[in-house]
Amino acid sequence: MQLKINGQTVEVTETKSLLDVVKEFGASAPFALAVNGQFVPKSQHESWNLAEQDSIEILSPVQGG
Repeated sequence: MQLKINGQTVEVTETKSLLDVVKEFGASAPFALAVNGQFVPKSQHESWNLAEQDSIEILSPVQGG
């Protein structure tokens, strides 16, 4: 299955949870996730069903001063 993560196309060979996919991509907490422009609550990261060509955005908090 092909997905886009932060604009980069990746191939996932088996069905995995949204959380597994982003961790495999290299994301580390804390982060927020959106799939196809829709925010996904943290409580749904492990149960969210991904589909071919879904676009995932990994958003990390930024501190400023």
